[in-house]
Amino acid sequence: QVQLVESGGGLVQAGGSLRLSCAASERIFSSYAMGWFRQAPGKEREFVSAISWGRGTTYSGDPVKGRFTISRDNAKKSVYLQMNILKPEDTAVYYCAATSNPIRSTWTTKSVYDYWGQGTLVTVSE
Repeated sequence: QVQLVESGGGLVQAGGSLRLSCAASERIFSSYAMGWFRQAPGKEREFVSAISWGRGTTYSGDPVKGRFTISRDNAKKSVYLQMNILKPEDTAVYYCAATSNPIRSTWTTKSVYDYWGQGTLVTVSE
């Protein structure tokens, strides 16, 4: 069964850091691009970052550029999101997702993702 399991969420003060992890089943990890999305209360789910399966090419949304870094460890079948200089507006449920679509420009779109995790809550206090 295909699974994506996120962990690492929690409560942090503004300016602090958190590292999210997503463990994937082997079936999807070896050939899928991986992405992170987030959804704040009352808002649409938005793209955060994505990374290719091969060369590890990354792509991030403007709100997190320079603060968040996506990475992957193929041996551990895991993808990570290092979040630094966190702001209250980063508060959201963060979701890990996997897509078989190789075209980087599509990775910002929720509908191209085939599998989703259950989400992990990140809360950033003032």
